Amino acid sequence: MIRILLSTRLGERRWTQADLARKTGIRPSTINDLYHEIAERVNLEHLDLICEALGCELSELITREDNSDVRVKTRTGAPLHKRPK
Repeated sequence: MIRILLSTRLGERRWTQADLARKTGIRPSTINDLYHEIAERVNLEHLDLICEALGCELSELITREDNSDVRVKTRTGAPLHKRPK
């Protein structure tokens, strides 16, 4: 599972989503989707702007955690197998 740690990074700096939107020029709705980890796609330029504004590395903003419920799918969306727990 991919985790976006934007809420943590903003909290550490005591910034609001609106503060980040103003500093980066990224739409507030896009910031909100990242903040609540509901974004389905992420723009690389946005990630770069956010890292620059927050003075952090990408690895401090996005992490990957193991998820035993992830299914590997074929092109048609049919499950191939489930990872063992």
